[in-house]
Amino acid sequence: MAYDEGLAERVRALLGTGPDIAEKRMFGGLAFLLRGNMAVGVTGDDLMVRVGPDATDAALARPGTRLFDMTGRPMRGWVVIAGQAVAEDDALRAWVAQGRDFAAGLPPK
Repeated sequence: MAYDEGLAERVRALLGTGPDIAEKRMFGGLAFLLRGNMAVGVTGDDLMVRVGPDATDAALARPGTRLFDMTGRPMRGWVVIAGQAVAEDDALRAWVAQGRDFAAGLPPK
C-alpha cells in the first residue's frame, strides 16, 4: 500500500529532523518514531496517531477518527484519522503534537 507523500512531508516538517526522530516503513506506510517509540504514521491517505489507552475514547470522539485495526484486532491507544480531517494545518499540528507528547513520555528504546 502506498502512502500520501504530501501528508508525510507535512508531518516531517512538524516533527523536524533531530537525532531523536526516525522514519521507518511500517504497516504499509511510513512511521515516525521518537527515541524509538512510534508517535505517528502515514498509511494510505490517513494519519495514524499513538494517543495511549487513556486518551483513546476522547480521540475517537473527534471528527474523522476510527480505532486502529489492521489485523482484525483493534488496538486501544492508536487511532487513525481520515486524511480530509487533517487537511488543515492546525488539525494536523494538534494530532502530531498529541502523538509526539505520548511517545515522549515513554522510555527510549
